[in-house]
Amino acid sequence: MTNFIQTQELNGVFTITLNRLEKKNALNTAMYQSLCQHFNHAMATNSIHCVVIQGDNTCFTAGNDLEDFINLSAHDDLVALEFVKVLAKFTKPLIAAVSGPAVGIGTTLLLHCDMVFATSSAKFKLPFTQLGLCPEAGSSYLLPQLLGHNRAFELLVLGDTFNVEKAYELGFINEICDANELLAKADKCAQIIAKLPSDAVLTSKRLIRKASQAKLDSVIKEEGDEFSRLVQTPECKKILQQFFSTR
Repeated sequence: MTNFIQTQELNGVFTITLNRLEKKNALNTAMYQSLCQHFNHAMATNSIHCVVIQGDNTCFTAGNDLEDFINLSAHDDLVALEFVKVLAKFTKPLIAAVSGPAVGIGTTLLLHCDMVFATSSAKFKLPFTQLGLCPEAGSSYLLPQLLGHNRAFELLVLGDTFNVEKAYELGFINEICDANELLAKADKCAQIIAKLPSDAVLTSKRLIRKASQAKLDSVIKEEGDEFSRLVQTPECKKILQQFFSTR
């Protein structure tokens, strides 16, 4: 098990902390495998009533570790896509605490969270087309549902960075807070949720999500197929090689 993912269970709250700060918490294959295991553990453990996913008060995640994509062969499976499936089927309350970069999956996973807290330093970006790729994590469906076609197209195709104020305006996050309060605020909210009647909370989340769930599964599959195809194209491989040659 990688040390880049740390966990703690306390008073019904399971906290998952991304801890690869020297790489801005970029998610590699081992980290995705670990995340899948931890989310499945949380689903199966009756004493866990709410989950928090966080970095620290300076960094959430820079998204996928692009080195994994460069080293990917045509026959390799993308573990990131397995994590997306686990995330989409997660039925317990999920809270995110975001500071600093939230790139790619760092932004799209927020669409699967029930509440999101972020600091003024949070920066969001969906650079898929810039990398020769396409949207993932159901974002091609969830973002138009949230924002409408035009604004979703702007974020997913132009891929410009947007700040925490815009994220709040668009409905990505619930609250902007100070960096030194971020993790404590997310934990406090999780503790409140964990103390509520569990059946009522789970039922409420299921009903809120029910209308989109059936459609979401098929969208995630199609996105995954296209993402896996695009990551093998000469254009994408060239962009990724250029990315590392200019670092």
